Amino acid sequence: MRLEKLELSTEDRKKLQDIVAKGSDWRMRGRAQTLLYFSDGLSAKTIATLQDLNLDTVYDRRKHWLAEGFSSLADKHRSGAPSKLNSSHLDAIKEWAKKEALTAPAILAKLREEFNVSVSVNTLVGALKKLKFVWKRTRHSLKKKRNEVEFRKSQLEINEMLAQAENGEIELAYVDEAGFAQAQPNRSAWTPVGETHAVDANRGKRLNVIGAMLSSGGLFTVKLWETTTALIFAGFLGLLMEHVGKPLTIILDNASVHKAKEIEFLLEELAQKGLRGNGTTLRK
Repeated sequence: MRLEKLELSTEDRKKLQDIVAKGSDWRMRGRAQTLLYFSDGLSAKTIATLQDLNLDTVYDRRKHWLAEGFSSLADKHRSGAPSKLNSSHLDAIKEWAKKEALTAPAILAKLREEFNVSVSVNTLVGALKKLKFVWKRTRHSLKKKRNEVEFRKSQLEINEMLAQAENGEIELAYVDEAGFAQAQPNRSAWTPVGETHAVDANRGKRLNVIGAMLSSGGLFTVKLWETTTALIFAGFLGLLMEHVGKPLTIILDNASVHKAKEIEFLLEELAQKGLRGNGTTLRK
C-alpha cells in the first residue's frame, strides 16, 4: 500500500528533528525519525528496513501521529506484573548503597538474605536509578576514621586563628607539600589482543615543592630536586618565619615529616621565636 507523503508544518518538523537529535528517550527518538522519513516521501517498507522495524509498527506510528500528534511519541502506560520491590525493599536498598560501596550482586544477595526477594540485576539497576544513584568511581575518605570531638575542637581553634589573622595579630599560613614527576603515568590504551602496549619508560628527577599560603594573601614556596625530609621541612619553616617577620601560626596535616622526632629540638627553637601550629609538636 502506497501512502501519501506525510505533510508536516515547519514548526512540527523542527520539533521532531530536535527530539531525534537531543531526546533522552530512545523510543521517542525512533518514532520521531519514522515520521520524518514519511515526511521525506519514503515508503513504509523502506522505513521498516532502515529502522529494522516490523511493517505494521511503521504504519501504526503514522496512524497514531495523525490521531494524537506529539502525544503519540511517548510510551503509554502498560499494565503488567506488580513490582517485586516494595517501599520497604527500596528503603533498604537506598540505605545499603549509601552506607557501603556495594555492587549490584552484593545488594541482590542482601535482598535475598533480609527479605527473601529475588530480582534480576536489570530490575535492581532500574530501581537504583529511580532512587537517584549512578555507577561511578569511589573516592578514599578519612571521614569515618576521624575523632569527631577532636575534629570539632580543631575547627574552633582554626576559627580563632582566622579571627586573630584578620585583626593583624598574627600571620596565618597553610603549609603543605606536593611532588611532580616528569614521567608519564601508565594509563589504558587500545591494544591488540595478546600483545602488550609498551610505552617509553622515560625517567627523570622528581620536583618537590613546599608551599605556604599566607592569610595576608601572599604565597611562599621552595622548590627541590630531592626528597622532602623532616630536616628540609624544618628549614623551610625557618625561612618562612624570616619572610613573614612577625608571629606566625601554621596549619599542617599529619604528614610524617611534620612530626619526626629528629626535628623536635628545631621546632622548639622556632616556637621560642614565635612559631605556633595546629600540630601536637608545634603547640605552644
